[in-house]
Amino acid sequence: MSNLFNVALIQTTTGRDPDANIAAITPQISDAAANGADFVMLPETAGMMEPDPKQLHAKARFEHETAALSAFSEAAAKAGVWLLIGSLVVKSDEPGKLANRSFLVDGTGTIKARYDKIHLFDVELASGEAYRESSNYRHGDKLVSAETPWGILGMTICYDLRFAGQYRALANQGAAFLTVPSAFTRPTGQAHWHTLLRARAIENGCYVFAPAQCGEHEGGRQTYGHSLIVDPWGEVVADGGEVPGIITAEINPARVDVVRAQVPSLQHDRDYS
Repeated sequence: MSNLFNVALIQTTTGRDPDANIAAITPQISDAAANGADFVMLPETAGMMEPDPKQLHAKARFEHETAALSAFSEAAAKAGVWLLIGSLVVKSDEPGKLANRSFLVDGTGTIKARYDKIHLFDVELASGEAYRESSNYRHGDKLVSAETPWGILGMTICYDLRFAGQYRALANQGAAFLTVPSAFTRPTGQAHWHTLLRARAIENGCYVFAPAQCGEHEGGRQTYGHSLIVDPWGEVVADGGEVPGIITAEINPARVDVVRAQVPSLQHDRDYS
């Protein structure tokens, strides 16, 4: 792994109207490419954040009918960049259930990989906020890594971040880059976001790319923001703060090999009972 590349993470405050979200994000993909990005990444639920379950199901479409997927893929092809669509809400093949699905798209607009969120966020926070993702979504059941021009990329989404074993498995599959598109709540983000992302990078000697939702969304949900690019040593290369925007960094894949030689923990895993 030696080819340098530029990555851009787009931080958004996604709303309830898919068409409005498409109109807001599509030109940002083009802008990121015009400013030198080779690989652009969007946050979790980039196509819509709909708090009402009935409206969520009514607005969701099967993958091949999802307008955001077509629009974002076409934007990537037009700009000639790789694109991680952090996730979109799509209908699944399980009646009454949706999928929270991440897409890796190449520079021709072709989908190279799909990942359905494995770990679903069911919790009541001390603030009074309650989330029951399993009421609307089905669990994914497949670990997904994929080839890119710069190395292998391991795909995850948001709450997966708390399950270190998933990231170790991806690293053991050869992943040099880990993606964590998210819509982290503000309280949990303030407490754990930076720490967990840095830990996943350090544990596995990987770059971590975490494009995030930010601000107050329609319906009152508040997300933490702070899209992060973390290097394999755990250093934060770029932080998106709390407002919409784009963060960028030049990535050196060879840094992965250097760090893994310094701390070869991937070679030292042991079976135990």
